Amino acid sequence: MAQIFDEILVRGVRAGQIPARTQDAREWFRNKARESRSNARYPANIMDSSAKVGTVEPGNMYHFFYDPKTKSDLPYYDKFPLIFMVDTAPKGFYGINLHYLPPKLRAVLMDNLYAVASNKRYDESTKLRISYDLLKGASKYRYFKPTFKHYLTDHVKSRFVKIDSVEWDIALFLPTERFEKAGKSRVFADSRKAIQ
Repeated sequence: MAQIFDEILVRGVRAGQIPARTQDAREWFRNKARESRSNARYPANIMDSSAKVGTVEPGNMYHFFYDPKTKSDLPYYDKFPLIFMVDTAPKGFYGINLHYLPPKLRAVLMDNLYAVASNKRYDESTKLRISYDLLKGASKYRYFKPTFKHYLTDHVKSRFVKIDSVEWDIALFLPTERFEKAGKSRVFADSRKAIQ
């Protein structure tokens, strides 16, 4: 995986933290990712990863570059989404892009999503068992609303970098969002309104 992920994972192991296994471990990794904000290597470093894949599968987390077909009509968009793939869609796929939530709400949503992990090993086989019906059917997932996006395969501008489950909490807080046409404060304000 990208060097920034590796550095934080190694520090965690040395500190006796096992990624994703406990709430304390999740918080430890999230805090270290927050602290990395000043020296994070951002999308270019992540895209240098050897974890690149050609397609996405439901329940996995991915980073990729994206150029929306209707970008001229959108108030803003994220050029470097961080998504959990939810399902296939006409000419593409549906995903929840966690960048659309302020960090605190990302953590709340992610903590709730851990309940639908396919196993508790938190290794390369672990994924989320999510669907649109599951997300919209439970109030604990209500924060997903502003994150649910339809991505067109023809507008994906890179290969996908799969983020393994041990790295989810790190990816959640690294400053990799690349919003165009508006800043994060406006995006987060609009997301909070959409949730209410």
